[in-house]
Amino acid sequence: MVTEQLVTSFDDPRSFLDMPRLAGLELSPDGTRLVTTVSTLNRERTKFVTALWEVDPRGERAARRLTRGAQGEKGMAFTPDGDLLFLSTRPDPEVEPPKDEPPAALWLLPGAGGEARRLAGRPGGVGAPAVAAETGTILVASMTLPGAVTEADDERLRTARREQNISAILHAEYPIRYWDHDLGPDQPRLLVTDVTDPADGRQWQDLTPAPGHALRESHSEISPDAATVVTEWQLAQPHGDNRATVVAIDVATGARRPLLDEPEYEYGNPRISPDGTSVVAVREARPTPSTAVRMDLVLVPLAGGPARLLAAGWDRWPAEVRWTPDSRALIVTADQRGRCPLFRLELANDTDTDVVTQLTDDDAAYASPSVSPDGRWIYALRHAVDAPPTPVRLDAGAEGQRPTQLPGPAQSPRLPGTLAEVTATSADNTSLRGWLALPADAGDHPAPLLVWVHGGPLTSWNHWHWRWNPWLMVARGYAVLLPDPALSTGYGQAFVERGWGQWGGPPYTDLLTLTDAAQARPDIDGSRSALMGGSFGGYMANWVAGHTDRFDAIVTHASLWALDQFGPTTDAAHHWRHELTEQMALENSPHRHVEAISTPMLVIHGNRDYRVPISEALRLWYELLAQQPDPADQPHRFLYFPDENHWVLTPSHAVLWYQTVIAFLDHHLRGAQLQMPELLG
Repeated sequence: MVTEQLVTSFDDPRSFLDMPRLAGLELSPDGTRLVTTVSTLNRERTKFVTALWEVDPRGERAARRLTRGAQGEKGMAFTPDGDLLFLSTRPDPEVEPPKDEPPAALWLLPGAGGEARRLAGRPGGVGAPAVAAETGTILVASMTLPGAVTEADDERLRTARREQNISAILHAEYPIRYWDHDLGPDQPRLLVTDVTDPADGRQWQDLTPAPGHALRESHSEISPDAATVVTEWQLAQPHGDNRATVVAIDVATGARRPLLDEPEYEYGNPRISPDGTSVVAVREARPTPSTAVRMDLVLVPLAGGPARLLAAGWDRWPAEVRWTPDSRALIVTADQRGRCPLFRLELANDTDTDVVTQLTDDDAAYASPSVSPDGRWIYALRHAVDAPPTPVRLDAGAEGQRPTQLPGPAQSPRLPGTLAEVTATSADNTSLRGWLALPADAGDHPAPLLVWVHGGPLTSWNHWHWRWNPWLMVARGYAVLLPDPALSTGYGQAFVERGWGQWGGPPYTDLLTLTDAAQARPDIDGSRSALMGGSFGGYMANWVAGHTDRFDAIVTHASLWALDQFGPTTDAAHHWRHELTEQMALENSPHRHVEAISTPMLVIHGNRDYRVPISEALRLWYELLAQQPDPADQPHRFLYFPDENHWVLTPSHAVLWYQTVIAFLDHHLRGAQLQMPELLG
């Protein structure tokens, strides 16, 4: 086992970081093996390292570790013969170790047992593999420099840039950055190979020799017979815009044809049916300032033809989608009222309509579903606000069931409190709800309240969080309210439309309504409260600060401050243009209300945040201080991370993040001396 004891203390963020973190689940073709990844701290506690673990689908054997690379492994996929493919930067034992850490290469762990062997790599590394179910042909994405025809060309150009210390990038397309990294100068290309023995040499076939940014962050699949690759494909549009489509690529010739391409929609997450005849994809209606985004599923023949809307009238947004082995149904996850259940979508024949059945009815979120070859079982990772991910088994056809937990690589932690639900009704008579994490002794000792606003905003509090985990605060005696205001997903399209283009309207008033409901409880100390949020939640924290003084402290992380400034400088300005007009951005911008802010604020931002650029925090910080007449007595603080991005990922920085937030809140809600972590100076 990864851990021999339950984690019983959330009092120290360092103890919390010791918990193993599961992600992803892959089922072997014969249904006898499940593989997941487990991330743990390295020996120096400086970063997380991922290993592959095997889980018994029958639930009889303990989980066992498969890989032990010092730099970690990820991106697993099975071949038809049951061999396990994965990505690793470990050095090849057959060659001289490189001077620098090599890019990720493709490795194979034989299903019959034995040592893992390196199959192939590329100068720019390779991405997670996809495998043709019948032929075993392997599909990968690889970052390649423009102009490189061969692998040797790519290596030569990379060496020249490195030796001449060149980091410059020449752009002709938008965007140029994405979340936390620069785009270019290399570009992802799709490659296929039939080689499963390194002795055969690296024989890659390049299907997309000049893609530009078309394959940026794309999901791709290869048909069972390896004749066709289906992939997301970004199309550049006028005025700096772009649009996501789905294309089919002939593996033999490299010829590309559109499969799903309509100006009013974006398409993503294509999945090829096991019989190789159809493709299902998530369709996203492109928004306007007056009409919110909308998600649904469409089905299109792989050979081409008109797309069919699936489950018309199902008022949920599909997320993960998997086929059943008979190609007659889909297993789908979708947010729903603070949960993310598994659904089964039976495809209609010529006379019937599609039928959606909810398979799970517990207070949980499900991810990475896989269906057994006989179609009887679904394997997935189950997690919830009060439970980290763990592998489970479910009946593929039973309605409203509870899962069977499988022996996994990590045991569940003992929580320092309990989880409840808070409900309320808005002024426009809309039902509202959220989760409330409570200390164990809140019944005898009412707890001060922390309101945590989620990011997105098109998301929901429904799963376990490693970055914003409420139980660390519950362990310190705080109650944490996790509200889902207008714009949250899982409550129907009308709930999203309520807040569209009105960020300072219903999302704000819904937060206050749910806060009122929480503070009215006898186990909550209504006289002490704070509000926190990150990304869109940070925007809302800034908006709240300028519109009410009811909170004793506010923490704003990676937050939007001046919307006229944010819109053109975010990494996805083209999306922003579809959502708010200039007038709407101005009316909903928190910076216009800085003079009304009297609540002490802790501002947190990373310099490498490209989604919400550091300029937002710099302007917020200056304008806060510009309101303070006495610099020695100003209540605000700015926690700045020069080398972090939208998230705070370095373990030591994550510890400092929690320690700083706790110190700030303890000072303003409990009267403790403001004593920041020693390492911050």
